[in-house]
Amino acid sequence: MKIAILSRGPSLYSTRRLKEAAVAKGHDIRVLNTLRFSIQVEEGKPELFYRGQKLSPYDGVIPRIGASITFFGTAVVRQFEQMGVFTLNSSHAISVSRDKLRSLQVLSRHNIGLAPTAFVRDKQGVLGAIRRVGGAPVIIKVLEGTQGVGVILAESEKMAEAVVETLQLARQNVLIQAFVKESRGKDMRVFVVGDKVVAAMRRVAQGDEFRSNVHRGGRVEPVHLTPEYERTAILAAQIMGLTVAGVDMLEGEDGPKIMEVNSSPGLEGIEKATGVDVAGAVIDHMAERVSFPEVDVRQRLTLKSGYGVAEVPITAESRLAKKKLRDSGLRAHEVTVLSVYRGSLVMPNPGGDYEIKPGDRLLCYGKLMTIRALIPTGQKPSRRRRNTPDVKADATEQ
Repeated sequence: MKIAILSRGPSLYSTRRLKEAAVAKGHDIRVLNTLRFSIQVEEGKPELFYRGQKLSPYDGVIPRIGASITFFGTAVVRQFEQMGVFTLNSSHAISVSRDKLRSLQVLSRHNIGLAPTAFVRDKQGVLGAIRRVGGAPVIIKVLEGTQGVGVILAESEKMAEAVVETLQLARQNVLIQAFVKESRGKDMRVFVVGDKVVAAMRRVAQGDEFRSNVHRGGRVEPVHLTPEYERTAILAAQIMGLTVAGVDMLEGEDGPKIMEVNSSPGLEGIEKATGVDVAGAVIDHMAERVSFPEVDVRQRLTLKSGYGVAEVPITAESRLAKKKLRDSGLRAHEVTVLSVYRGSLVMPNPGGDYEIKPGDRLLCYGKLMTIRALIPTGQKPSRRRRNTPDVKADATEQ
């Protein structure tokens, strides 16, 4: 398999480890500087040039796009996608994950733990926003910040209001986020590859520092996740549409709180803390996906007029409630249940013995007229607009 790593830093630990792992597994791998590409857009013939020469064919791409070049970097990844080359993380998912506000908005429609967060531009609305997230102390975050830069703990409402106003005057977009006091000075980084957690560590701040980032001197230790934390990390990555993700979580009194989902997570801290060959897991997953690519369900299933994919919420009054799938009559009316969502659990391809319960959400493919009749009165069907029959669909704009 011929792999390209898009990275401006061939000597960086993460890039170096991915290359070493690929070579050890017998793959041909090159590190290509993202900024050295030029994009050729032409009817029916998307192409890429590298250092002025037409790019030779590649089987797969591992994007390691720095935050400072997100726009151009995702354009390059998008061009690989148009050329039919597998990309480990999609250009769209990278774009969504890079925008802290946008990613939280996408996550917020799901039953997944989040710290209350506010975004406000009007000076008169700052104090109200602070109080709506629970009042001081609060965390103030610059939207474009990375590695703990641009994250401020404001101990009082007056301080928080002054900081937000000052940053706004400097033309910075900021988030106001509830401070999870029981997690002060520590968080978790969970490394997700595909539908599995391959490694997890706890980061602990040193001294009076409340930010636990390794780049700010935080120490790391391996951690064994409970099923709830593991499930939450996988779900967060899938919602964002990321195949490989570093999911940052706080340990709240009532369970995990997602803080951020990273599309280019570093390998150094987590490999050294856990001893896990994370780079090898990434390469193995990529080889599997290249050899068995996913089909674009959206393009295949919606070709026939009147058919599509939609989500059906099950209420206590629904005629499907408390019935087994085989007794639901759906198959007879050309409707197939692709997945069932129950809280944060996802049950793909449920069998005939599965009992449908109130509170379930059924992701169905089939006749839209039949599916529409299943939607409770007063509710709108949730149409899945992306390319997979699972939670990755919500990486589209909501």
